[in-house]
Parts: sequence; C-alpha cells; structure tokens
Amino acid sequence: MDQEKSKSNGSNKDAPVENKKKQENSSDSTSSKKHAPALKENNYKQISIRGIPLLENVEEVKKVFNRHLHFTIVKDRDVATDHDYYESIAYTVRDHLVSRWIRTNQYHFETDQKRVYYLSLEYHMGRALSNCMINLGIENSVDEALYEMGLNIEELEELESEAALGNGGLGRLAACYLDSMATLGLSAYGYGLRYDYGIFAQKIEDGYQKEYPENWLRYACPWEISRPEFLVPVQYYGKVIDDKDGKKKWVEYITVHAMPYDSPIPGYNNNVVNTLRLWSAKASEKFNFALFNSGDYIRAVSEQSSSEDITRVLYPNDDFDEGKILRLKQEYFLVSASVQDIIARYKRSKINLKADQKVDFTNFPDKAAIQLNDTHPALSVVELMRLLIDVENLDWDQAFDITKRTIAFTNHTLLPEALEKWPIDMFQKLLPRHFQLITDINAHHLDIVQKKWPEDKERMKRMTIIDDEAKKVNMGYLSVVGSHAVNGVAQMHSDLLKSTIMKDFYELNPEKFQNKTNGITPRRWLLICNPDLADLITTKIGEGWITDLSQLKQLRDYVDDEQFIRDIQRVKFENKERLSKFVKKNFNVNINPNSMFDVQVKRIHEYKRQLLNCLRVITFYNRIKANPNHDAIQRTIIFGGKAAPGYKTAKLIIKLICNVARTVSEDPVIGDRLRVVFLENYGVSLAEKIIPAVDLSEQISLAGLEASGTSNMKMMLNGGLTIGTMDGANVEICEEVGKDNIFTFGLTYKEVDELREKGYNAKDYYEHNAELKQAIEQIRDGVFSPEDPNLFSDIVKSLLESDEKFMLLADYEAYMKAHERVEQLYKDGTEWTKKCILNIAAAGKFSSDRAIREYAKDIWNVTPTDKKLPSPDVGRPQNEDDSLENTRPHVRRQDY
Repeated sequence: MDQEKSKSNGSNKDAPVENKKKQENSSDSTSSKKHAPALKENNYKQISIRGIPLLENVEEVKKVFNRHLHFTIVKDRDVATDHDYYESIAYTVRDHLVSRWIRTNQYHFETDQKRVYYLSLEYHMGRALSNCMINLGIENSVDEALYEMGLNIEELEELESEAALGNGGLGRLAACYLDSMATLGLSAYGYGLRYDYGIFAQKIEDGYQKEYPENWLRYACPWEISRPEFLVPVQYYGKVIDDKDGKKKWVEYITVHAMPYDSPIPGYNNNVVNTLRLWSAKASEKFNFALFNSGDYIRAVSEQSSSEDITRVLYPNDDFDEGKILRLKQEYFLVSASVQDIIARYKRSKINLKADQKVDFTNFPDKAAIQLNDTHPALSVVELMRLLIDVENLDWDQAFDITKRTIAFTNHTLLPEALEKWPIDMFQKLLPRHFQLITDINAHHLDIVQKKWPEDKERMKRMTIIDDEAKKVNMGYLSVVGSHAVNGVAQMHSDLLKSTIMKDFYELNPEKFQNKTNGITPRRWLLICNPDLADLITTKIGEGWITDLSQLKQLRDYVDDEQFIRDIQRVKFENKERLSKFVKKNFNVNINPNSMFDVQVKRIHEYKRQLLNCLRVITFYNRIKANPNHDAIQRTIIFGGKAAPGYKTAKLIIKLICNVARTVSEDPVIGDRLRVVFLENYGVSLAEKIIPAVDLSEQISLAGLEASGTSNMKMMLNGGLTIGTMDGANVEICEEVGKDNIFTFGLTYKEVDELREKGYNAKDYYEHNAELKQAIEQIRDGVFSPEDPNLFSDIVKSLLESDEKFMLLADYEAYMKAHERVEQLYKDGTEWTKKCILNIAAAGKFSSDRAIREYAKDIWNVTPTDKKLPSPDVGRPQNEDDSLENTRPHVRRQDY
C-alpha cells in the first residue's frame, strides 16, 4: 500500500512527515539531555486512508498485480513462477482490505465498544484468497483481470498453503465464528498460536499413516503482518517469595517472548475487517556469542531452539512427560500473551487515555469478554487473576469478581478424560504462582460448596479443582469455577453436561449453564465451495440467505418443481464429476460419479466409530461376493481424517480401512459396485471439494459421545442426506428436517445408559449375527492382511471385550438396516432429490451467524449490527492536500 500511495500521489506528499522526523532525530542527537519539544495536538497530521487508490475495476487489478509482481516479488513475467503469480494476486487482494482493516480499528477505538476475545488453541482457517475475494465482493473483477493476463484464478488458489493452525472440528468452528463475528460487525479478536509445522502432513504409505512436517511457512505468508512492537514476555519456572510489603512475588523465572502476527478477518460485504492475532515463541536471547566463540556451537543456539519449540507443532505427543510439559507450556503461552495483550488494549482504550488518571478496572468486564474455546485456554482464569493482583495491585476479591464477569467457557466434550488434568508436581514446578492462585480459588470455591452442602464430604471430593488423591489439577473444573457462563454446543450435549460430568456444578450454579448449538459459515461452506448450488438457490430466493440462512426455508416451495429437481441433480452430479477427476489426478484412484458417494470425513477416533463403518463395508463386500447378481446400487465409500501421532488404535483403524479398500478394488467380482477410498491429509481445502459431492453423510458416533459435530451441518447444507445416531447435533437436524428426511438408527442415550448399567456383552451380538461374525472373523483370520494375519488382532480383541465403551456391535444390526432404507430411497432419484432439497431448506438453524448472535446476546452482552462501515473511498479527497487530514484532537492510538 505504501508503494501504491507513493506512486499515485507523488513523493512530495510525505515531505512534511519526513522533515519532522529529521528534526526530531537531530534534536535527539544534539544532546542526550535535551528532549524534543512537545508537539501540539493540531500539528500532528496523518495520511488519510481515503487517499489510497482502490481496486475499482479490472484495469486497476491488473495494474496493482503487475506492480506487486515487480516491486514486491521483484520479478517480471519472463522469470515469474506460478507461485509468484499467486503471491502477487494475494497482495493485490490484501491491498483492497488493508484500508478497511485500518478503518475498522479506527472505528472500534472511536466508538470504544465492548470487545470480544476468542481464545482457541487451534484455528482451521482454510485458504484466505477465495474467502477474502468473496467477502469483499471483488472476485469477478479479479477473475476477469487474471483471465485477460492469461492466468487462471482457480489454479492460483490451489497454490496457497493452507495455514496449519488446526486439525478437527474445534479449529474449524473457531474459524467459522471469526467469520460470523466480522460479518455481524462485532469488535472481535481471535487469539491463537502460530505453529511452524501445524499438527502434521499426513501421507498414507502402504496403508499406514505417516506424519511429516506441515511446512506451510515455506513461502512467506502474504496475509500476515508481524507486530514486533507488541512483543510480550511470558514466564516459566522460578519461585514465589513474599516481598517487604508481604505481597507475593514471582522471581527467578525463565522468559520467552511472544511475537504477534496479525491476519485479517473480513466480514461479508460490510467493510469490517477484524483481526486474528497469532503468537510465535521467540527466545529472549537468540544467540550466545561467548559460547559460539569458545566453539560450543550447539549450546550457543540451544536456548533459541528450546524456547521456540513451544510453537513448533500443534498438539505435541503427550504420551511422555516431556510432551506433557511442552503442551502445558503451549497452553500457558497462548493464555499469558493474550491476556497481557487484552489488558494492554484496555489500558490504551479511549476511556483510559486521560492524563494522570489511574486505570479503573471496575469497568473491565463491560469492555472485554473472553471466550474460552474448550479447556485449553483454561489458565486464562488464573493469568487474569495474577495480572490484576500482582501487576495492577487489585485485592483478591475484586480480581476474582472481575475475572468471573469477564470469562465464559465453552465445553466441547462429555469424555471425562478430555477435560485436561495436569500432574500437580509438573504444574507447580512450571507455574508456581499460578498453582498458588488455583489453590486460593479452590479454597474459595469449596467454602461455597460446604455452605450449601455442609455434610456432603463426597461432593466436596468430586468438585475440588485440585485432586490431592489423584495428584491432578482439573482444567475443566477451573474453567467452570472461573466463568460466569458455561455452554455446551448442542442441546443434547448441554443437557448431558448438566446431568453427567458437570452435574455437581450445575446444581451449585444452574444459572451459569446454557446451550449454544454450533454453526457453520454459509460463506465458506456454500458460497465458496459450491458456487453452482449457491447460484441456483439465489435464482429462486435471492441473495439474502448469505447473511440470513433461515431464508433457505423458502426452498420448500420448490420441492415439487420438476425443473428445480433436475437442476439440483445436475449440480450434484457435476460436483461428483469434479471430485472424481481430483481423486484420479491426486490419488490415482478411479471412482464412478454415477455411484452413491457415501462419506465419513473427520478426525480418526474410536468414538467417531469409523470402525463400525468399516464393518459395514466388509459386510457389503461379502454380500456382493455371495450374490454377484444382486441388484444393489453402486457405492463409493470415502473416508478421510487424521489420527493423533500417539494414538495407535486410531492409526491401526486407518490401516484396516486401507487394506479393506485394497481387497475390494482388487476383486474382479466386485467391479464398480463397491469402491472404498481413504483420502489422505484431510483438511479444509480437501473438504471444500468433498462436501459438495456428498450423497450420504455418515454421523455414527455412539449416542452421548459426540458433543455436536459440524460436518453433518456442512453436508446437509450442500444437499447430503444424513445417516446417524441420535447424538450431538444430529438430534436437532432431525427436528429441523423431520424424521422422514434423515436415516436415524441405533441406541438412544438412555438405552446406552441402561445397557451399561445392565452390562454390555459384545460377544452376545457377535454370536447372534452371522454377517457381523463373518466380518470380524475375516479381520481376525487375516483376509485383509495376508502378509501378517495377526496384524489386526488388537482391533478384534477390543471389539469383543465386555467393556468396549463405544458399543459398535450393539448398533451394527440397526446400522445395516438403516443402510437398506438408504438403498431403497436412492433407487428413486426424484424422491431422493426432494429430500435433499428439504435438507438444504432446513439448514438455516445451523448458521454460525445464528450461533454468534446467541453468544452476543446471552453471554457477551454485545449487539450485532447490520450497519456497514463506510467504504474507504467514501469522501475520497479530490486533491493531494486534502489527503492530509487533522484528527480531532490527535491521539496516538496503540489499540492494535
């Protein structure tokens, strides 16, 4: 943007600023004792963002593109690579949102709105180029400009490295919520970590998952801006002493610096651009010159390497103590840097800029709302307490009151082991001051519990944050105690939260608990990934659905429209053709677009029950082998997802799926009737190709284990029908679309609970179902692993154990019957498509815009707005002098 300004407005324009800087530097150099004279407020002028040329048309796009190719990339068309072209167009689009980004920050500072801070250990953002163009409304101009230059926008979009900041639904939800916060005009910031290598790049080699570094920063990321001026220190280890005034003081700690990198989050067509701030770990001393000169080259850089390991990868393997320590360091690093930044922004806000006035933290909860995305940022509770007490000198009671009124907590799991519990010894050593504060918070909390239930010692044991018997600190409990609101992410999940793992806490503070069903952004998950369907919908009901997804219900009026039915079928088939070509090109696997695309793509975990799906595939295989002439529909069964590097069972499930796929594809009897594919390295960009092509969405977790799920919502929005248990958001999908338009099966949560109480016996199901028994015995006998017949013995053993907690065999028969219903309906293309239309029409509830409106109203106490900020070209100056404008009076903002 500076180049553009210089080129279009001339060099003399900057002269007054340059001369002033020279005078200041000259004054400083004359004498260290002299100070530059105080500048009068009205002497200070700034360059108006209104004076910066915009991408108003195709010619302007071409002009700015070529300028970036020459002056930013420093190449010409004779030597430029395709990636150079991608970077040039990315900088061109970024230019278009920078003015909006600056103006958004100015607006938020001037209006001094309450700010929302979303803390998440992961963000699954997806590619930025297409998202920015769509939200800014410039995709057609950019597309045409590149076409005229002989370039293809879709090919360039594929060259963007997906930011390796997340893995599963948790990170994708966070990304959707940032998009919606910007679209709804909220003053919101995302905080996360800038991982060097993400979780890992997944390769499938001989059916095994192999992990490689996900080097997304190999090329410079054109979307991020480093902010070294806002570097903050983060401390570890040391000890706590009492100073001369009796105050606690943390001393002898080790410091790591947190460097912020900012990325823009544009709202849809409203000129709002919010910020995602990611922290990168930097050593306090990068290089020990004395050690290097003495020949100790490794130790000379060891501190840098050790410190910067904190943001090296997402979710380091914590099967051993070193991995646990690194993960705890990561979580505290995110929390400490972010909370320090939040407090600093509050202290620099407009209300606190009066001279000689002590900052009043009484109003802090009225100006800041901190949302914890799961338990990973739970230490925000104690870090905010520490800063208020130790740094800002508030008393304990006031600090705890401010903390509770500021922080809210979203729970994402009903699995007790996922609530995060840290060994006391490890925690106390790494964060000694925080352990003291948690001890104080726990004592305060248990006093309240004892007053309500004075004789209930067992309840006291169950509700303690610090479990002295297990020697663990419970992060989930800390999050609940330190928050004013706790929410689940689907109605069923929220209800179970109150009746299971958080039952005691709900009985103590029922007013804290509420539900906020997850949602997805329709911009990414329909407008961008399925433009043909988006266009078709728009021709029928207009564009309002893009920001008000409830308008999709109008599509019910077209469920019997023959032409609309044919158009929906055409769009789905074309999407399947595109995916088929992609799979052939990238995985060298032929899949038939005329077959049903039956899809389960999500993180590989036992509770997601990919293994149940695999048993179903084996049964289908056996049925075709037994009766080759049976009139069954053709199916392509698609799997995708990553298993955690240390999760051996999940990785073995991937191997089994791949071996079954190999057996099926090599059997000449099967032909095109059944094809099984595992697509490696599943992420947002791959999901954008798969989801528009889905016919059947597999959502088959055991009832009571899936908090919500969002892939079910994405596939529903794109016309996929759901086969699933009554778990998570499936329950609400069923309510919205009607039970005749979804394939439900399996035990309800109540039946699961009763079966556990009675005693689940897997062998009963195994012995009484011949097809199930055959499938398990084939796995046991090495039919799918002839090179090593015992390869999957652990899987077989786990399936037949009486304490197999995911109850795959209990739901197998109902699952197979549900697929028979799927098959019968799919044979009638018109009726199937009608149900697809009804699913699209019923998807309105599952917008992230709806979810964020609920958070804003019920938890954050902020008000969304449909008001657009003024475009940067509004009131554009007519001459150069007008582009230097006075401020009223000038205040040097530092509110980034």
